Amino acid sequence: MTDDLPPHPALLPAGFTDLLPPDAEAEARLTETLTGCFAAHGYQRVKPPLVEFESTLFAGSGGAVAEQTFRFMDPESQRMMGVRADTTPQIARIATTRLATAPRPLRLAYAGQCLLVRGSHLAPERQVAQAGIELIGPDLPEADAEIVTVAAAALAAAGVASISVDLTMPPLIPALLGNTRHRAALIRALDRKDAAEISDLGGDLAATLRALLEAAGPADSGLAALAAIPLPDNVRPLAERLAATVSAIHHLAPDLRLTIDPVEFRGYRYHTGVAVTIFAPGRQAELGRGGRYLCDNGESATGITLYPDTILAVAPHSASAPRVFLPHGTAPAVAQTCRADRFATITGLHPVADDRAEALRLHCTHLWHDGRATPLEGS
Repeated sequence: MTDDLPPHPALLPAGFTDLLPPDAEAEARLTETLTGCFAAHGYQRVKPPLVEFESTLFAGSGGAVAEQTFRFMDPESQRMMGVRADTTPQIARIATTRLATAPRPLRLAYAGQCLLVRGSHLAPERQVAQAGIELIGPDLPEADAEIVTVAAAALAAAGVASISVDLTMPPLIPALLGNTRHRAALIRALDRKDAAEISDLGGDLAATLRALLEAAGPADSGLAALAAIPLPDNVRPLAERLAATVSAIHHLAPDLRLTIDPVEFRGYRYHTGVAVTIFAPGRQAELGRGGRYLCDNGESATGITLYPDTILAVAPHSASAPRVFLPHGTAPAVAQTCRADRFATITGLHPVADDRAEALRLHCTHLWHDGRATPLEGS
């Protein structure tokens, strides 16, 4: 039976793929560009392990990704371990343990791979690359603004200058609804932006909820609409904090395109303040996501994660280094000179009848001939 046959060697599990040349090199260069920009803004790189004990991996904000985490028994300690599905909880752990005495605000950066139990319809990949920053310490609009503008600068350095930043306040709707009747149904209606059902189920809150729904859009007009909505005393500070963050972002990056959505809180189970999603205009894919949260020890932090795999699809592709074929017997000093001139050198390992044909066969762009790197027509 065919079921007993081993899978083809090139067949991979759903959600996994081999990244081949030149895409693997392009992703590596992109990640270097992003992390280089993070470093230029004072964010220091850390490297957490791929695997941790699940008791620490799921502490604090890590509990929000428990269902997406691959788990296994560690044969050494006989304790359950997990493969990270998100890097942010690990950075929070490092900040509050290994770097607990480091001065605040603490700025940390990271880049690495994560593993998910399942992908989504729009993003079926289960191994995903992440590159991000975390700012641990002050709970201030200026800190929220900094992570947004640093992420925007990193994307611009990668060639993605046109972005849209959507700002939300995930605690706002839960605080407004409280224990109101039909809470679960109203949350579903808000998720679907269903104004009719909100009117049917909202009772005394219906008008406020509809007004919040209509406030979504460009930040300036949305905040003006939000300021005009009568909100309870426990909710108004959340709206004001959203407005203060927008103002702080405008101060740092006046031309950055901002939108707000006061009723959006799907997928932000651990966020305690302003949350952000970055899009490329005209595309549904998220280039990055982040927001404010609490570390396991209660310390406030904010951060953002960029997704190199997605960014790679929208960023202009930088050209790979030109490849020069060095015929067998070429002096090593020639190869060093070519590499100093930013060529990738492909050295012939044995004599061939036609060096030019061999260079083309190996996808070279140049051939070392008559003491110089000569461009190859048809390469």
